[in-house]
Amino acid sequence: MLKRIIFLTVVMFSISCNAQKATVLKTGAEQPEEYIHLIQNKKVGLVVNHTSLIGEVHLIDFLREQNIELVKIFAPEHGFRGDASAGELIEDGVDSKTGIPVVSLYGETRKPLPEHLADLDLLIFDIQDVGCRFYTYISTLHLVMEACAENNKPLVVFDRPNPNGDYVAGTILKPVFKSFVGMHPIALVHGCTVGELAQMINGEKWMENEIRCELTVIPVANYSHSMAYSLPVAPSPNLPNDLAVRLYPSLCFFEATSVSVGRGTDFPFQVLGGSKPKLGDFSFFPRSIPNVAVNPLNEGKICYGIDLRQLEKIPPFTLKYFLDFYNQYNNEKEFLTRERWLNLLAGTDKLIAQIRQGMSEAEIVKSWEPELNEYKRMRKKYLLYPDFE
Repeated sequence: MLKRIIFLTVVMFSISCNAQKATVLKTGAEQPEEYIHLIQNKKVGLVVNHTSLIGEVHLIDFLREQNIELVKIFAPEHGFRGDASAGELIEDGVDSKTGIPVVSLYGETRKPLPEHLADLDLLIFDIQDVGCRFYTYISTLHLVMEACAENNKPLVVFDRPNPNGDYVAGTILKPVFKSFVGMHPIALVHGCTVGELAQMINGEKWMENEIRCELTVIPVANYSHSMAYSLPVAPSPNLPNDLAVRLYPSLCFFEATSVSVGRGTDFPFQVLGGSKPKLGDFSFFPRSIPNVAVNPLNEGKICYGIDLRQLEKIPPFTLKYFLDFYNQYNNEKEFLTRERWLNLLAGTDKLIAQIRQGMSEAEIVKSWEPELNEYKRMRKKYLLYPDFE
């Protein structure tokens, strides 16, 4: 009897361990068995940054250990090392560790040129996104796909989870407001991984002249959109933790105002504050921080507002904070300093018109429903993973 109990215990433990192994999440990059055969004996270009990791090893170092010929690195906003401030132009150069040439895609050139691709057989895209339309890594994805299509170069996307991939919300971009902070008619919180978006860009023929890229996506293993995902590394200098990443969709509209989101502090995208003491009891003092916030909004001034680090529950995308601050200003121009920028971030000028009409958040959100529902139906065609609903 004792032997039987021990045997059953061992069997159950073995089953439990195997189940755990089966459900371990693995990014595309962490599954070399799925892609090494695609890139062996090829001259490879990499669109990567500091988030392109396999555990604690950078993808570049891993591929070099596999004797893959890496010819060129393409760097997005914030640079290859991820240490440049938002909007700071990135220069071409050479990676000091490997000697591989680095081509900036956030300077004078944002789309790889034919001469950049001439000596390559294929490109790999492996960058962690945060699931918001105005986060520029997906704009870089679009332009890389377009360059690959125009120059007959295959693109392999190593997919990664979306930390805001458990819902869809916000405005749908109108074509007239297309820009580098919004290139596609998708929801502000789009609910897709980079791999799913790449398939959508191809499938909906959103690239110039409706061309299509030769695309291979290496999916994340054991991922679903209902999962919470904590980023192992900050995706950019001003999104330093999970709270900032989750609040980012709701706070980014403040970038068009006189109210600071905490750039130039140790807690960016976790606080809000402007120059008026009536805005809140919490105060902070923005300062320049090298490679994080150069000349931040309200630098050297006391900002009064609210500390969102005290939230018991992090809300999904909401207009509450924006409307609350907007309504505390008698003169709109003291609050809204860059209306064009707000419209580009929102992807429409209808939002500010609705706010000026005094519409509530519930009324504004309800007005989005028809277009959002249409987007959700389209999105379903390109999902690689079980959805959140």
